Amino acid sequence: MIRLTQTVQKGGCAAKVAATELQKILSQVQFPKSDENLLVDGGLFDDAAIYKINSDLAMVQTLDFFTPIVDTPRTFGAIAAANAVSDVYAMGGIPKTAMGILAFPLATMDSAVIVEVMQGACDLLSKTNVNLVGGHSIDDDSLKFGLSVTGYVHPQHIWSNTTAKVGDVLILTKALGTGTLTAGLKRGEYSESDIQPALQSMMKCNAVLDLLNTSQAAAIHSATDITGFGLAGHAMQIAKASAVTLYVHFQHLPIFDLAFTSLGKGFLTKAHRTNAAYARDSITVHSSISETEKLILFDPQTSGGLLLSVAADQAESILSSLRKRFHSADIIGKVIIAEPASVVVG
Repeated sequence: MIRLTQTVQKGGCAAKVAATELQKILSQVQFPKSDENLLVDGGLFDDAAIYKINSDLAMVQTLDFFTPIVDTPRTFGAIAAANAVSDVYAMGGIPKTAMGILAFPLATMDSAVIVEVMQGACDLLSKTNVNLVGGHSIDDDSLKFGLSVTGYVHPQHIWSNTTAKVGDVLILTKALGTGTLTAGLKRGEYSESDIQPALQSMMKCNAVLDLLNTSQAAAIHSATDITGFGLAGHAMQIAKASAVTLYVHFQHLPIFDLAFTSLGKGFLTKAHRTNAAYARDSITVHSSISETEKLILFDPQTSGGLLLSVAADQAESILSSLRKRFHSADIIGKVIIAEPASVVVG
């Protein structure tokens, strides 16, 4: 059977263009002038765009696709779908429709592979009540798959990078380490059964609103999903956009059991290095944290958890509700006054 990870150089969110390089490129582009109904664009690296329809309704739009991160086609499809719809959840929204984005090497790969990829995605979308309404495909040298997703959110209930508040508590819903574990899988050091907890995590959607009551949902001020730029990169984006500092307790981070062993064996991606470079000037890490341990902060997550900035008086209640679905969820830190905006890991 074909091993999908052996058909590509890099997989999952680790295949993203490095953040510093992307910023350099985008800074040279003149974007169309936005109208007043565009509430959130890509300027502050939020997870999705928000366009206001009326006073009670706004549209959430996002797009995400990547190369295979696992060997089993159906698992790859499910992970790609969960990763794409996550951007809508990270904005406080509800995803409703999706369109497929497919690049497929017709000359070298059996069409049965893409049937399995698509079925994995469809099974995932069925669980989340998201409608697959079409898509686009091309014949390409390597397999790539993802979704363009549209959802909705109330304009007053958006979770943005800009709205974290001093005094908030930080909650992370999923464990870290998918980057190094899937790097080990690609090298043949691990089987999919060896890293099954990570695969199950990546196939779990970041739907949280149905777990929360009205007051708990209102207590979530800001959110992002942790993906290709790692915990440090995505936390830094919130810190800068909200003009605050995120203080992270390293010992409270949920981390997959094999992750530190995998990092210690050198199972890394290019993104570990580029993520560290991206966050270098805005992160301070306590000297007691080893160089190997530090790598988990830059580990590129695929379909990672939500990082939530929540009102302190509701944090324990929210965490208790989240753990009904997200068993690894934990309080990992707090939001403090910026001196300047940064991430501090203690």
